[in-house]
This record gives sequence, C-alpha cells and structure tokens, in this order.
Amino acid sequence: MPTTLRLFVSADLSAGSVLVLDDEQSNYLLRVLRLGVGGEVRLFNGRDGEWDTAITSVTGKRATVSPVSQRRPQPAPTSPAMTLLFAPVKKDETDLIVEKATELGAVSICPVLTQRTQTRTVRLDRFNKIALEAAEQTERLDLPAITDLAGLDQALDVLTPGTAVIFCDEAGDEAGAPWGGDTGRAGPARAVLEGLRGRNAAILIGPEGGFTPEERAFLRARPDTFAVSLGPRILRAETAAISAMTLWQAVCGDWG
Repeated sequence: MPTTLRLFVSADLSAGSVLVLDDEQSNYLLRVLRLGVGGEVRLFNGRDGEWDTAITSVTGKRATVSPVSQRRPQPAPTSPAMTLLFAPVKKDETDLIVEKATELGAVSICPVLTQRTQTRTVRLDRFNKIALEAAEQTERLDLPAITDLAGLDQALDVLTPGTAVIFCDEAGDEAGAPWGGDTGRAGPARAVLEGLRGRNAAILIGPEGGFTPEERAFLRARPDTFAVSLGPRILRAETAAISAMTLWQAVCGDWG
C-alpha cells in the first residue's frame, strides 16, 4: 500500500510547475511529518491526475513543492454516475453520510429539505472538508460536488434528464398500520437495481420518521423514480444511505 501522503490542491499540476502549499498543508508536512527539502508528497486536483512531487524549499511556515512525474492520469468521468440526495440528520450522523458517500464514489452529494427534516441548516465548508479528507485517504482522484440544502422538488428538478431516482421507501399503503402495513411495499433493492444498469442514478434517503404520505405519493407518481426496500428492518438514515450506495455500486457501479 502507498505510504506517501496524498493532498488535494486546487492549482494546476504539470511537470516543472511550482506550488506553494497552504498553511495547514505545510504545517502537516513540516511540523507533524517533519519532512524537509526533498520530502515526497502526492498531489491531485480532480483534473490533472495524481503527481509525485517533492518539497523544493521551505520559507517561513510554507512549503514549496514541484511535480516530478505523473503517477496516475485523470480517468474519464465514471458512467453511470451516482448522486446522493439525503435529508440531514444529527451532526455526527450527517458527517458520516458525507464521508461514506465520498468513499463510495458519489459524484454529487445533495442535502434535501423534506417535510420531516429536523436539521434545517448545513455547513458546506464542513462537508467539503470531510469530503476532501475522505478522497485523500481513499485514493480517489476527484471530489464530489456538494450542494447547499434545497427543497426536495428543487433537488429533483436539477437532476440530469433520465437520471433514475432510487427512492428508499420502507412504508406501506395501509393507513393506521405500523409503517403502513404490507400493502404497497417497494420491491427488494437488488432486484430493482438489476433493471437500472447503465443509467445515472440519484439515491434518495429520507429523514428520521420517513417521508410523509404526500411525499410518497408524489415520488411514486414521478417519472424515472423507483421505490426500493432495504429489507425487513427499519434502518437509521445513515445506515440506509450507506447500504443503498453499497448495493448500487455492487449491482450498477464500478465494483463490477
């Protein structure tokens, strides 16, 4: 396994170019890892692949590095692509969802506001930092796009036409029965996903307490929207998100 530190940078990467790392990155290299001139670090920016670079100078608290050779070229965009739409929950659980969505290859992470969403503010700076660290640690060569909190209708409207919305629906249609009874239950996730191979997908995870009957009716009537069940147990929102993304990658994504 590679042991050289990986860092994401926004600057262009090419042979012979020179980059001055920011304070946080420089501090980690120089003070934590105690690297000096000649120390090695791998850099990626989501555009130019991954580069082996070397520290060429240290000025004050800043490290200057220069790309030496390209380790990996930037791959073509993954097709099909997976987006995660989710209703934010408590802070730690939401952070976990963002981290795992990055690890599992989501190209976009979109918090959505539903009728039962309890957390109605998000910190994009925190989400982006979590995603950046997850990408650095998992050998990913790009970062997911993370959008601000939007209403469910708005989040669905901006999806690329033809995107299959995979709606994790654990409820039935029997009013008054626990979790809606058995009538109207969605099909098993894996069986539904088998029919969606090759299509871009947006996985939709609801809030604690699930979607309201009105939201369920809206989603089930929406074109290109497929209700799926994640089994006989009611999962926490973060567990449902991780489970659904894992199933999609295994059936439709790049795990095959």
